[in-house]
Amino acid sequence: MTLASKSTFVNDRFRLEIPAKQENVELVCKFISGIAGKMGFADQDIQKIALIVDEACANVVNHAYEKASALKGIMYLSIEKYREKIEIAVADKGAGFDPGEMAAPDMETYQKNSLNGGLGLHLIKEFSDEVQFEINPGVCNKVKMVKFLQN
Repeated sequence: MTLASKSTFVNDRFRLEIPAKQENVELVCKFISGIAGKMGFADQDIQKIALIVDEACANVVNHAYEKASALKGIMYLSIEKYREKIEIAVADKGAGFDPGEMAAPDMETYQKNSLNGGLGLHLIKEFSDEVQFEINPGVCNKVKMVKFLQN
């Protein structure tokens, strides 16, 4: 294996700091979908990447910062392109949560009762190839999602 083929080398890095507002989520998803498309991801995988980013950003917008606050916080995004994968981290400095306490939804009950919402973490885990959480409320809460490029 040559040095150029090692996966530890990042081809490109992008860092974004964006106000945690719903209207910015679509912008972020389009940006990251564009990167994934240029990397050669299949359309189906680009849709999965857009979905996990949408869910992670929506969680920041809806849950990280105090709803009563007129000033919303910031979403911090990190995108790293490698030869065989994309790593996306979405972070905030708001209220944290314990992902271990979030039980997997009962999809039969969910569909039967036509429930809305509450599937974000489930979808992130389902459509990412790897997921890591770092939770430190008020300092930095981060979800890192990895999707491998299929050859």
